[in-house]
Amino acid sequence: MRHFNYIAIDQNGLTRAGHHEAGDVKSMVGLLRAQGLYPIKVTPVEVSIESEVMLNLPSTTLAWWQELPIPGRASVPAKSLAIFTRQLASLLRAGLPLLRSLEVLARQERDTHFRKALAALIVALQSGGTFSEGLALHPQIFDRLYINMVKAGEAGATLDVVLDRLAQFREKSLRLKGQLSAALMYPLLVLVVAGLIVCGLLIFVVPKFQQIFADLLKGAPLPALTQFILTISEWIKAHYLLGLGLCLAVSFAGMLYQRTSRGARQLARGVLKLPLFGELLLKSIVARFARTLATLLSSGVPILSALLITRDTGDNLWISTAITTVHDRVKEGATVAGPLAATGVFPPMVISMIEVGEETGRLPEMLDQVGVIYEADVDYAVAGLSSLVEPLLILFLALVVGTIVVALFLPIVRIVQLLT
Repeated sequence: MRHFNYIAIDQNGLTRAGHHEAGDVKSMVGLLRAQGLYPIKVTPVEVSIESEVMLNLPSTTLAWWQELPIPGRASVPAKSLAIFTRQLASLLRAGLPLLRSLEVLARQERDTHFRKALAALIVALQSGGTFSEGLALHPQIFDRLYINMVKAGEAGATLDVVLDRLAQFREKSLRLKGQLSAALMYPLLVLVVAGLIVCGLLIFVVPKFQQIFADLLKGAPLPALTQFILTISEWIKAHYLLGLGLCLAVSFAGMLYQRTSRGARQLARGVLKLPLFGELLLKSIVARFARTLATLLSSGVPILSALLITRDTGDNLWISTAITTVHDRVKEGATVAGPLAATGVFPPMVISMIEVGEETGRLPEMLDQVGVIYEADVDYAVAGLSSLVEPLLILFLALVVGTIVVALFLPIVRIVQLLT
């Protein structure tokens, strides 16, 4: 008999730690399962190596900064999870057992956090648990959408098919997010750079010209535009700390207001009303809604559960509230299309296609078509937005910097006139 330390989760979801005697790791895991515990980590006392080493996985040591509990930090990048899902689906489709597939993927995984999670999944399967139960122990990596789709795949003995759909969904979501981020980050970056350039000119360049003008003009009045720029420069130099404090205070107040239910709803709705970008955001949200719901329904998840999961995986509270309303109405016996139209959030074409899907019994296929259409719309919108925003930003930057340059050169023209 050997002594083992263990960390496990009980039926209430609480973490338990302790030590016990057993013949080997598998016997120890079985003993814990018999006590109603779900083992996460089993370590022999005399050797003091982790369960992932027992599974012949490469041992890893986290740096101190990797163990810091940073709120909101994702332990596994979305791209890594998409690649893992695609590889797992391929291995299962090739006929490799689930446990063996996970061992193969765990040995080649480079991400430390993900490798430890896969080691825990392997231990969970060895102890008699299901794949979905093991995934549920790592909610920071596998969301409700992932877990429920796997559970549906297990129930229908179509895990490889479900994982393939899930991989496709993840890959398309990553591509859509990448397009959206590129469309939004470029204008923001240009505006930040333009703001820094203007502040640099007003703080460091304009004051030097002010002294030159005072010496050469000898009390003569400055042009109105020049005086205006000089006044702004003096105010920024004298009150830059106040201005910075006001910006920080407004940002902090906005963050606090956003955390309230009313503030979050207003912000979510206001974002969709933004000129140029609001329509792009709405199209991307509709595409994600349709894709998520279609993927869940195609995998055998019931409509009520699928609506709740789709709501929880959304990024906009206004849309999530609308989906909650639809869920409540469907629970009362209504169709999806009617309550969805009553929310006034989704475009009429989406409502019509969902209505046709419900009438013909092909709702998942119609939702998938909605996702295809709106993903294509996002592609066109991003391309059009880029071609429109780029010249507008360049024109704006040229106008601001040009105004400052003209304001500084007008007194020079007057000085030349006085000298001649």
